[in-house]
Amino acid sequence: MTDFAFDHAPVGLAILESRVIQRCNLQFCATFGGEPADFIDMPIVELYPSREDYHRIGELLQQDEGAKSGLYHDERIMRRRSGELFWCRVRGRSVSPEEPFRTGVWSFADISEDRPVVSLTPREREVAILTCKGLSAKEIGLKLDLSYRTIETHRAHLLQKFGARKLPELVAKLTGMPL
Repeated sequence: MTDFAFDHAPVGLAILESRVIQRCNLQFCATFGGEPADFIDMPIVELYPSREDYHRIGELLQQDEGAKSGLYHDERIMRRRSGELFWCRVRGRSVSPEEPFRTGVWSFADISEDRPVVSLTPREREVAILTCKGLSAKEIGLKLDLSYRTIETHRAHLLQKFGARKLPELVAKLTGMPL
């Protein structure tokens, strides 16, 4: 029954070892486009928009307070096998918090219906994600080793790209909340 529950869960699930897919369920395949055999032994980097995003999110995961307890979650842009980009809610549990990438179970939920994919630079995506987590420009600047003025410039670009007038409206659009 455990295999049945894993295979038919209503959210995409994958078991990763050292950031390589070992097993995935049917919803994961539907979300990313393919069959289970297409993903076995696939490095997860192939499902990120870029290698830079892959490395940046990996670094964030290792610094995240929750990840130190074995849990991690965020919302990010991912890439289907077709190349299409989409917003994805990602949650993970590491079996070994001291080595978060050794073995873990990850869920992937397509949330693109609630949130438009707008062409963003990797830095804009990073600022958008941290803004949605409620961090101020100064806090984001400290986290990314940038000046708060640089963060404000990135936020201004985000406001323009999303057609938002103020930061709360931008956050609403980024998170898919009704305005």
